Amino acid sequence: MRLAYQELFDTLRGALLRLHVPPERAERCARLFADASRDGVPSHGLNLFPRFVATIRSGTVDVAARARRTASNGAFERWDGRGGIGNLNAWDGMARAIGLAREHGIGCVALANTNHWGRGGNFGWQAADAGVVGICWTNTLPNLPPWGADDPRIGNNPLVMAVPRPSGHIVLDMALSQFSFGALASYRMRGELLPVPGGFDTAGELTRDPAAIEASGRPLPIGYWKGSGLSILLDMIAALASGGRATHEVQRHPEKETGLSQVFIALDAGSDASHVVDRVVASLSVRYPGQRTLETRARSLAEGIPVDPSIWERVRNLNFEV
Repeated sequence: MRLAYQELFDTLRGALLRLHVPPERAERCARLFADASRDGVPSHGLNLFPRFVATIRSGTVDVAARARRTASNGAFERWDGRGGIGNLNAWDGMARAIGLAREHGIGCVALANTNHWGRGGNFGWQAADAGVVGICWTNTLPNLPPWGADDPRIGNNPLVMAVPRPSGHIVLDMALSQFSFGALASYRMRGELLPVPGGFDTAGELTRDPAAIEASGRPLPIGYWKGSGLSILLDMIAALASGGRATHEVQRHPEKETGLSQVFIALDAGSDASHVVDRVVASLSVRYPGQRTLETRARSLAEGIPVDPSIWERVRNLNFEV
């Protein structure tokens, strides 16, 4: 089924208000979830929302907490997320990095003690909409076996890179597993195989079956050992920069995943940067990162956002629960 953006947004916001999220914060939080589904990432939009609500009800997420700065050194700042709403902490972190970039040419905010940020691409689009290059990443609970191991010890640590462009921003949003767990769940619910092998089954064989990968807990790192190495370094840098936790210190249960470390970088490349970007895109003659997102966004706004009816019913009913 398809829903109008406004109906989806209003329903998410209503549920957040019932959970005592302050109105202006509920509006931003709901919009970030709705934008993910609008742009074709329901795994980190509507589909993630019931889990997000569960983390609020369990006390993992403190809806009253707001991130605050704990240290500053020129264009670099450390922030403490204080266990608050993950996507709002991340939005505030990137907003501050953009502000530092306006002042110094580059800005970096390292955020400790935060929660799942939802769709990381939101913060790449945020930077690009502000006219700056954006780079951000997060560590996660242990959900990815390092190369050579068969049990999860590292995170799939999503990485986002964004470059502004008037005719269409370039935005890369990727997990360091071949498919995020949200994407695996989406393929499974649709009854589809993955387009390429995404991990191992319980017998240790590469497979395109998302359910088999979920059962084994052995997704495949992007680039095999290269993706594994990148995950380890991103985790280290995030923990070092923020003074927060590394992946091995994060609880493994998804609804208790908290204390994450994140990094937000903004670079003010100047007003003539779009000419460079346009020339690169013109040389490709293929899709660029973010192009499909813009096409999906346009269709969602024109025809409605595709949603899973069962998940929609669960979320809609949140507006009537005490």
